Amino acid sequence: MHLLSLWRLKSYLRPFATVVIVSWIAAVAGIAAGLAIPMVGKEIIDGPIARGDLAALIPLGLLALALGVVEAVMIWLRRWTQGVAVFGVETALRDDLYAHLQRLPMSFHDEWQSGQLLSRATTDLGTIRRFFGFGALFLVMNVIQLVVVTVLLLNLYWPLGLLVAFAAVPIIVVSNRFERRYRTISRTLQDRQGDLATHVEESALGIRTIKAFGRGAHVFSRYDDLAVTVKETALGKVRLSSRFFTFLEIVPSVTLALVLLLGATAVGGGALTLGALVAFTSFVLQLVWPVSSLGFILAMGQEAMTAADRVLEVLDTEPAIVGGALVLDRPRGHLRFEGAGFRFPGADRPVLDDVWLEVRPGETLAVVGATGSGKTTLTALVPRLLDVTSGRVTVDGHDVRDLTLPCLRSIVATAFEEATLFSMSVRENVTLGHRDATDAEVRAALEVAQATFAYDLPWGLDTRIGEQGMSLSGGQRQRLALARAVLGRPRVLVLDDTLSALDVETEALVEDALRHVLADATGIVVAHRASTVLLADRVALLDGGTISHVGTHRELLARVPGYRALLAAEEVLS
Repeated sequence: MHLLSLWRLKSYLRPFATVVIVSWIAAVAGIAAGLAIPMVGKEIIDGPIARGDLAALIPLGLLALALGVVEAVMIWLRRWTQGVAVFGVETALRDDLYAHLQRLPMSFHDEWQSGQLLSRATTDLGTIRRFFGFGALFLVMNVIQLVVVTVLLLNLYWPLGLLVAFAAVPIIVVSNRFERRYRTISRTLQDRQGDLATHVEESALGIRTIKAFGRGAHVFSRYDDLAVTVKETALGKVRLSSRFFTFLEIVPSVTLALVLLLGATAVGGGALTLGALVAFTSFVLQLVWPVSSLGFILAMGQEAMTAADRVLEVLDTEPAIVGGALVLDRPRGHLRFEGAGFRFPGADRPVLDDVWLEVRPGETLAVVGATGSGKTTLTALVPRLLDVTSGRVTVDGHDVRDLTLPCLRSIVATAFEEATLFSMSVRENVTLGHRDATDAEVRAALEVAQATFAYDLPWGLDTRIGEQGMSLSGGQRQRLALARAVLGRPRVLVLDDTLSALDVETEALVEDALRHVLADATGIVVAHRASTVLLADRVALLDGGTISHVGTHRELLARVPGYRALLAAEEVLS
């Protein structure tokens, strides 16, 4: 599976096929030039130097110089073309991974730690890039060099050639054992680094809570435990690799010593010329790097294979929510829940069951229910953040699953209770879904959301508000998120308890402005306060995962005791 995962990523090299071919040609040409130099040296020693013919020395010396220049040029060309290809592959992989993460449903992101995804998009892709750029090429180059040099050694003097060939046997045996153990410990280390990244990210996002509760020491203790675990795993990896690398350094050194000893004996006995011994020794020295680098390349290969496994775990996850082919040219926003139900995978009972609701264009429906009754799940079914597991949701008579996702999410806009802002300017946050919005449209949306405070920030709408908008109050963040939702004048506006962080005075101003927006749109408002309920034309009471009552606020107050008790409890809590 590990090797197969890495092999599957080869398709990313296809757009760079020409550059890769040039790189391989340069690599082979460089090896050929490097191997030719010792043979020229042999001819120099056994020819002009042995005979004292200085005139014949000049052309052979120039040939050796030319071969050295060719080798240097080929090394430069190989490295340059390698860089173009591997950085292109890494960029393409990163783009595909990020785009795929955007396609995956909320259920996937709820299950996965953000740090694990982050480590796959950064550390793992870097590991794959380094192997494609160095390890894969040198693995093949070194094998070619080992085979060619061994053949040349056998041709020069077969007894010493056999000695060098037999030296490869213990290397092969130890390498197989090393690969299996290194693969396991590499995956463990990568997973634990992901856990550490998750903890760091959560601590950074929750720094206010940590400080407010004085839990800095506790959070640091947990971080230290994770860091120590990563360190111990990394040290285990280092111990394993250091033993293997040391072994690989010893074998070539011992082999070279034996070659010099036995070769000198052969020269003394006349079985080998001095030039042949020098060439033989040069070839053996050329084997030192391929052999000693074998451990590094194998380690890099194992890390790349486990990294490929981790990346493909994400890329192989099929999006559970896929858009249809239908596009509505003139949507009206007529919304219906027709026996809609939803059950989380593996859950004993559904969150929603047999929900029937109709919200006509221009009408606003408030959804009221106890905590955990499924209000947020109900609103998430409209833009398909979650998909119904029974029944259906329709817009203008069309199942939302038949619409393309861009079409559906241009019709439906959602403002959430937890306002999410990004580390960018106020303008970029507000226009996130409508990048072509004019200044006048942005101002109108800010006025509806009572968020004109943005103009008083140090650089107005161009002020960067920091990660998660932590430099703003909760009410300010909610108002900017609301402005973002109403900016595009959506046909269906979903407000998931969006006004919960506003003070009473600001809430009244926002509600007054929202009435004008909701008059032209289909509205679903998750409400906890009676003041928010008054925004709606009708109210739906969600109880036990289904709609138990629907009517006006006055009607439900008059005839549904549970509704009165729920609103009274919410008002007390607020």
